[in-house]
Amino acid sequence: MSDEFGGRLILGELRVAVAGATGSVGREILSILAERCFPTGEVIALASGRSAGTSVSYAGGLIEVSRLGQESFKNVGLALFSAGAPRSLEFVPSAVKAGAVVVDNSSAYRMDPKVPLVVPEVNAEALSAHKGIIANPNCSTIQMVTALKPIRDKVGLRRIVVSTYQAVSGAGQSAVEELRAQVEAYPEPFDAGGMTHPIAFNCIPQIDVFLENSETKEERKMVDETRKILGVPGLPISATCVRVPVYNAHSESVNVQTEQPLSPEEARALLSAAPGIEVVDDPSVLAYPMAFTASGRDSVYVGRIRRDPSAENALNLWIVADNLRKGAALNTVQIAEALLEKDLLKAA
Repeated sequence: MSDEFGGRLILGELRVAVAGATGSVGREILSILAERCFPTGEVIALASGRSAGTSVSYAGGLIEVSRLGQESFKNVGLALFSAGAPRSLEFVPSAVKAGAVVVDNSSAYRMDPKVPLVVPEVNAEALSAHKGIIANPNCSTIQMVTALKPIRDKVGLRRIVVSTYQAVSGAGQSAVEELRAQVEAYPEPFDAGGMTHPIAFNCIPQIDVFLENSETKEERKMVDETRKILGVPGLPISATCVRVPVYNAHSESVNVQTEQPLSPEEARALLSAAPGIEVVDDPSVLAYPMAFTASGRDSVYVGRIRRDPSAENALNLWIVADNLRKGAALNTVQIAEALLEKDLLKAA
């Protein structure tokens, strides 16, 4: 799989473009495409003008990066976007017009009622309604709905309260470098850098901007996206999203109140049998999900499953996943795989 031809690798029949290929998620998408042997005939790496002419790794070789433009999608059958909402809004319509099916990682199309918002383990059936664009949910939403889906199917959902502990990689590579620099500088004073406050040895209860009702945009995303994906428009959800000094993998404390009773033992069995989930829950040997061990892995990990005695039919869950993999790149590739499986994607 490492033969190089004209700067592009010939692997199969489908011409695939990765927009935002030089970013953290874009590089992860390229890695996962190769790792999972996704059937591609040509892989095109696209990024901003300043990255054009550089190279990115793919399947043991290198692909030259081209400038993302309106004419980048000729004969492209699949376009995987991770270039940010402004670029998605600018270039996704051109990709669709050229005949590509787009899977977009940004927030640009997530709440568009005509665009499916998909986590394959949860609502792959929504793909059949796509009109050329499929939206990839927010990273923190993906891991939560993956764990909630089997519970919803079994006993229904009445209310969700979630507090997130989100790694700096979710804010981009610059935030990772910022945390590293601040840790190295300690105990000398350091600046906040590009974040709202210093992140080293700190927790920042703000991700994205504040809205009029004092919730943040990240919290609103979790509420709106969860309702859309699970198909429960009026589900009561309360979210508090916090940036923590962890390099990679998001953690979430989720309190779920169900319509019907579900014991912790039943929940463990239910979740253990669900696709994409690994239950790690044995307090006797201090076994529970952690960001440190989830980083670099594909599953959504669930543990600390226990009854909440303060409310009827309520359980507490601790959910951890790699936000760059399952929270972004892996979910994107899984959507593409589901499109192929359902015969909703053709070679250009």
